Amino acid sequence: MCITGSESPVVVVLTGSMEPGFSRGDILFLHMSRDPIRIGEIVVYNVDGRDIPIVHRVIKVHERRDTGEVDILTKGDINKDDDISLYAHGQLWLQRHHIMGRAIGFLPYVGWATIIMTEKPFIKYILIGVLGLLFITSND
Repeated sequence: MCITGSESPVVVVLTGSMEPGFSRGDILFLHMSRDPIRIGEIVVYNVDGRDIPIVHRVIKVHERRDTGEVDILTKGDINKDDDISLYAHGQLWLQRHHIMGRAIGFLPYVGWATIIMTEKPFIKYILIGVLGLLFITSND
């Protein structure tokens, strides 16, 4: 967290909601600075009641004059509607504390290994078994 400012500096895109910019299986590198969040940035956010972070684009930013707090609205590039339906019940905006980081780079398709092992756990167990066998049978 010291270098990137993000609690999770790397995330895997799990859905196609950000196509064509990012595809399912792409790995995103995140950074979080104190700079203002701007319209058009790709952010990764968490909301109460959801375990998996969401990768979407900022489409509206509203700064409250009385408190200086910033309200953020997001949307997946391929989605027709904004993300309000993904937020916690009754929540209309994200606040800065929901944002885990901003996308600063990506590696296409490298995250597919994670997706496959999560969606098909038997593959993970086969891989662990094969690696265990290799370790046991190695000469050193």
